[in-house]
Amino acid sequence: MTLNNAPQRDSSNKTNTADWQDEKARIYFQTLYSSKKRYPDTLLHYFHRRPFSLPWFINTGNFGSPSISLLFTPDFRTGPTLGYHSFDVYRFQVDSLHYYNTTRPYSEFVYQLGSKAEQQVSILHTQNIKPNWNVAVQYRKTNSPGYYKIQRTNNDNSFLTTHYTSRNHHYELYGAVLYNKEQNDENGGILSDSLLGQPDYSNRSVIPVFFQSNTYGTRRSPVSNMLRDVGVMLQHSYTFGKSDTTYNEDSTQYSAVLTPRFRITHRFDFVSERYQYKDQRPDSMKYTGFFEQGFNTATDSVFMQQNWSKIDNAIMLSGFLGKRDKAISFQAGWGIRADQFNTQFVWGKSSNNFASNYLTGSIRKEALQDKQWGFDLMAKLYFSGQTAGNFWVDAQVDKTLSSTIGHVRLGFRQELNSAPYNYQLYQNQYFGIERNYDKESITKLFAEWTHPAWKLQVGFRNYLIANYIYLNAAQQFSQQASAFNLTQVWLQKRFQWRIFYLDNEWVYQQKTAQAPVNVPVLMGRHQLAIETRAFKKALLLATGIDVRYHSRYAPSGYAPFLNRYYYQDAQTISNPPSCSVFFNFKVKKFRAYIMLDQLQQLAYRNIIFSPNYPAQNMMLRFGFNWVMIN
Repeated sequence: MTLNNAPQRDSSNKTNTADWQDEKARIYFQTLYSSKKRYPDTLLHYFHRRPFSLPWFINTGNFGSPSISLLFTPDFRTGPTLGYHSFDVYRFQVDSLHYYNTTRPYSEFVYQLGSKAEQQVSILHTQNIKPNWNVAVQYRKTNSPGYYKIQRTNNDNSFLTTHYTSRNHHYELYGAVLYNKEQNDENGGILSDSLLGQPDYSNRSVIPVFFQSNTYGTRRSPVSNMLRDVGVMLQHSYTFGKSDTTYNEDSTQYSAVLTPRFRITHRFDFVSERYQYKDQRPDSMKYTGFFEQGFNTATDSVFMQQNWSKIDNAIMLSGFLGKRDKAISFQAGWGIRADQFNTQFVWGKSSNNFASNYLTGSIRKEALQDKQWGFDLMAKLYFSGQTAGNFWVDAQVDKTLSSTIGHVRLGFRQELNSAPYNYQLYQNQYFGIERNYDKESITKLFAEWTHPAWKLQVGFRNYLIANYIYLNAAQQFSQQASAFNLTQVWLQKRFQWRIFYLDNEWVYQQKTAQAPVNVPVLMGRHQLAIETRAFKKALLLATGIDVRYHSRYAPSGYAPFLNRYYYQDAQTISNPPSCSVFFNFKVKKFRAYIMLDQLQQLAYRNIIFSPNYPAQNMMLRFGFNWVMIN
């Protein structure tokens, strides 16, 4: 005889349909090295803000084009790397992908449309095959012909993730596959910023540009950059520890709980990355300062392709101290990786193969509840191969002290790295550049204080960099041996009175005089908005104005030939504040916005992002986000 209240095995472990259909849908995601539950964004207040421009990114004047942040951040690259980063803001990265868990199949469709056929489409679908096994897939397409001549962008980004945990929690698997491809037609910039103020060029598509070619066409540029990468990651582990059982409120179902004590982990990474530069109608004037070469524009071309592939295997051993939700983990591991680099051009190919060994370790305790201390100490050291001696050490500590004091986070990072492959070797069929560099040293200190009740965040960051590797004003590879310092301070504060909101964000940056980096000293972003409900609270509305500005400074130039921004101090800019008005609304799981961007053009010409690269015209944008739950 079986009693009605006897504990029963949770049969919902077998399907994702039967027992879950009667409960409210729940969805959250985690990242690879964190157990904290995070939830999809459903806010309306900032929904209209442009993707890939937050918080301080600028581009070359077209949606999806090469980008750089006005908030200086150095490249962290301890191991061998190819070295192309101007498209990073658009790319999915393996270590920042989301691993979902949902009680219902969950889909999200995003569409954005702007003037001049600027478009973005994104589709995400995730569902649990079983409560302990989730699969998620996302595809995103970005395309924009642009306001100016021959500056088309065409980007494709996608990923697939899966997370599986055995029923007894001893075995866990994370898997990911990603694909990124960014294609950018290069126009070389407009001939002169002064043309923006002339009535004959009110139609920006007729402004002459440096790379236009009457023999190639008017829609596409003969010069293009393409970056494509494929990544595969598999991390699985087996944990030894004490198993226990927990019951629900009426003791009708139970689930296993594991207090870990020892874990063995294996991680496999595969990366294939390709960069390609083409000039189908070369002109010797484009390459002045790089090489001297006469061209037959009907038959000649300039072509260069660099490839990188990496296979990385690591074994890690972990131990745990303390209770399950307060455990401190100690991890140590050894990895071996093989890297292959090659440069291809019309008449030849140059290849390099490297094998590297490294040690890795960490001490970690995550703050999963309020008033818990959280800390994270991680380190990695290469002891053989091309990058032998390279290392990084990263330490962070954080805690919510109390509801009246708020949350603090402190951190430190020290890194020693080598120059990327594209700085060491560049070669096409006409010339080549090959050089060596000393190792670059980066030290970072930071502190943050957040007070949720006051809607306030204050932060400080300081970089000390020696042997900095960069492109100089002549667009040549260079290295500054002497160390320089750069300090950043930021403040975020929101004011609210009834239905009125005023969001403010300020950034102050100060570099030492000899630092070869381009940053504005002061930047600000503000939003004045009204947020309220209508139609018996079924409709949520948010409308207002966004303003963004920076102080006068010498901006980074952009080098199409190298697909990288470079340091220059000959030209300074003083743009007016960039303004936009928006109207956002939300009905249940549907959000939409209408936005008039670059509103300052009613009284001023286009703002300038980089020398000869102005922003788009005033333009209308529309977009929506639709969540579907089965």
